[in-house]
Amino acid sequence: MTSPGSRGRARLLLVGSALCFGLMAVLTRRLSHGLGAFTAGQLAVVRFALGAALSALAFRLRPGLYAPQRRRLLWLRGVSGGVVVVLYFLALARIPAGEAGMLYNLFPVIATLMAVPAFGERPTVHLLLGLLVASTGVGLVLGGGTLELGLGAGELLAVAAAGFAAFSAVTIRAMRPTENAATIFFYFCLGGLPVALPFALDPWPLDPAAWGLAALMAVAAYGAQVLMSEAYGALTVGEAAIWLQLTPIAQVALGAALLSERLPALALVGVLVGVSGVAYGSVMGARRYPAPAAARRGAEG
Repeated sequence: MTSPGSRGRARLLLVGSALCFGLMAVLTRRLSHGLGAFTAGQLAVVRFALGAALSALAFRLRPGLYAPQRRRLLWLRGVSGGVVVVLYFLALARIPAGEAGMLYNLFPVIATLMAVPAFGERPTVHLLLGLLVASTGVGLVLGGGTLELGLGAGELLAVAAAGFAAFSAVTIRAMRPTENAATIFFYFCLGGLPVALPFALDPWPLDPAAWGLAALMAVAAYGAQVLMSEAYGALTVGEAAIWLQLTPIAQVALGAALLSERLPALALVGVLVGVSGVAYGSVMGARRYPAPAAARRGAEG
C-alpha cells in the first residue's frame, strides 16, 4: 500500500504530465500545417528518435537506471505506444487539438474497464453512469456545437488512439512494480520507431525553426510519458484517471492561446460534460473494499 505522501507526489506528476501532453499536442498541430510542414509519421519518428537519445543520455549519467526485467511486456508496450502516437498525430493533422484531446482522453475510462479483468476489479453502476455522461460530452464535441453528429477520419483516428492508449496504460500499471519509468519510456521509443517509419517516407522539411519546434515537441512528449509512467507506480488506473482529465483542458487552453483555436459554446459545454463523466466514472467506478481487520483495529486504537 502506498503512502498518502507518495500518492500526493504522483498526482503532482500527473499535473505536469497533462501540461506536457497538452503542449506536445498543440505543437504537433502547429507543425502539421503550412508550407514545409511535417507529416504525422515524421513527427512520430522525431519524437521516438529524440526520446531514445534522451533516454540513452539519462542512462549514461545515471548508471543502473536502465534495468529491464519483463522484456516481453516492455516491447508490447513499445509497439502499442507506437500505434497510439501514429494514430494520434494523424488525428491532430486533421482536427483541432482541443477536439482531438477530448476524444483521445476517453482512454482512462477504457483503461478502467480493461483493469477489471487485469487487476480483479468489478464494475459498478458509477462506472456505467460515467461512461454515459462521457459519451454525451463526446457527442456534443463531435457535433461541433450542433445537433448533427460529425464523425470524420480525424475523430475516428483519435478514438482508435484512445483504445490503444488504454491498453498501454494498463500495461504500464502492470509493469511498474518491476520496471522504472525511464526504462519503460526507452522501450516505448524503441518499439514505436519501426511502427512510425513507414509513415515518414515523404520529403522532410528543412526549415530550422520548424525543426526547433519539433525538438520542443519531442522534449514535451518525453516529459509527459516519463511523468505519467512514474505516477502509475503509486496510483491505480482509476486514481490516475481523474488527474489525466487535466490533459484535454490543457490542450484546449494551449490551443486557444497558441493556435487561436476556438470551439463553439455547446462544444465547450461538451468538453466539460465529457471530462466530468470520465472523471466520475474513473474515480467512482472502482469498487471500494473494506480495510483489513488489523488496519481497522489499529485505527480504532
